[in-house]
Amino acid sequence: MAGDAIMHRMAERNDLEFTYSLIDRVFRLSLGELADFSCAKYDGDFSLDLEAAQERKHQFVLDQLGVAPGRRLLDLGCGWGPLLDAVRRRGGTGVGVTLSSAQVTACRRHGLDVRLFDARQLTEEAFGPFDAVASLGAFEHFCSPEEYTAGRQEAVYRDVFARVAAVLPENGRFYLQTMVFGRNMIPLDEVDLEAPRESDAWYLALLGRQFPGSWLPLGLDQIVASAEPHFRLVSSSSGRLDYIETIRQWRRRFAAPSVRKSLLKVRLAPRWLTSADFRLAFTSGVSANSVCFERELLDHYRLVLEKRI
Repeated sequence: MAGDAIMHRMAERNDLEFTYSLIDRVFRLSLGELADFSCAKYDGDFSLDLEAAQERKHQFVLDQLGVAPGRRLLDLGCGWGPLLDAVRRRGGTGVGVTLSSAQVTACRRHGLDVRLFDARQLTEEAFGPFDAVASLGAFEHFCSPEEYTAGRQEAVYRDVFARVAAVLPENGRFYLQTMVFGRNMIPLDEVDLEAPRESDAWYLALLGRQFPGSWLPLGLDQIVASAEPHFRLVSSSSGRLDYIETIRQWRRRFAAPSVRKSLLKVRLAPRWLTSADFRLAFTSGVSANSVCFERELLDHYRLVLEKRI
């Protein structure tokens, strides 16, 4: 990877701690204990409030995966547990993994089975078999800039798909929701924080600072081809416009005044003063994502995959 982001580490635990444990308290104060930090599903009806659109997404995912009482689902990169909670409400059993210790603590507080574990190391020996697997927003962290530069991106994805297939029965389904680079993505060597402010190059570099150690899939075709040995594509749809609306509603919630949020920001002041990466990530919030979606530098896909016989 070219530009400023080439120096970032792969998305190991420290990176995910930076991105997600950093926003843990602010997130829960703004969106609720079990709220979702991935793209909601509006289906063109932007009159829906955020909670209704997220619930629409959860029910869509569980319907596509055939989750019912007694069924067992694995959530790779489970966040603060909203999908696991939806599984529980359906009478199923949900298990989640994340690399954020703050997310593990928050999920366990609500009685969810969540473990601090690298999804890329998934094995049946460690977790047993599942009826279905889901991953909403974690896939974009599975490949690092260094792995991309070394030409290993497809190999990383093929290994992930092989591991997911190993815990599923024949015809078992995998729901995958992820950002990808969009049709207007610029040449990589232009991505730089020193580029003109508010340029495409500057916003993409800012995004790299917000998600250190992560490199996005190049597009839908790359994902489908990497999954091909183990999975067939059942359906796909773009959620780019839904993501723009989701971010708009997040920003409104994050900006809402709160005494507890103000006190938290005071406690974070020493880190603000000593870490340039912290200032960039905290002040950019999700604004860089929104601009990149609007300019089609990024796209977003919802994929339903079925294990081959």
